[in-house]
Amino acid sequence: MSEKVQVGSVVEGKVLRIKPFGAIVSLGEKTQGLVHISQVANSFVQDINEHIAVGDIVKVKVLSVDEASNKISLSIREALPAAPKQTQFEKNFRPKEQKSNYENRTIRPSDDYFKPQAAPSDFEEKMKDWLKQSNERQAGLNKRANKRS
Repeated sequence: MSEKVQVGSVVEGKVLRIKPFGAIVSLGEKTQGLVHISQVANSFVQDINEHIAVGDIVKVKVLSVDEASNKISLSIREALPAAPKQTQFEKNFRPKEQKSNYENRTIRPSDDYFKPQAAPSDFEEKMKDWLKQSNERQAGLNKRANKRS
């Protein structure tokens, strides 16, 4: 098995089966390996079926070969061509309208916090209504308790 497949080599294989945890890829007649779901794409993979299907021919990189248990670990993600690297200027550059994004907003979240509160008379009216409702509820509970005893 190790004569055909070397760790670090990139080979083509055919997807034989798809499981929730990964895909079984055939590398030859008698050689198969597992591509774990975390090694399918550069982004998060919720459903492996969205990225590959049974019968697809994929390029995989051999991560490890375990002769004792006859297992081969593969990665589609590491076989992908490297993304072009951004320069330091591109990383730090943002268009001007995005820089002043917060300044252009007409309503800031803190505006709600600093709104003037209700006038004392409104508060007193609300407290009177609440106290009246509370007393009515308590009177109703007391009547029920007296009927039972």
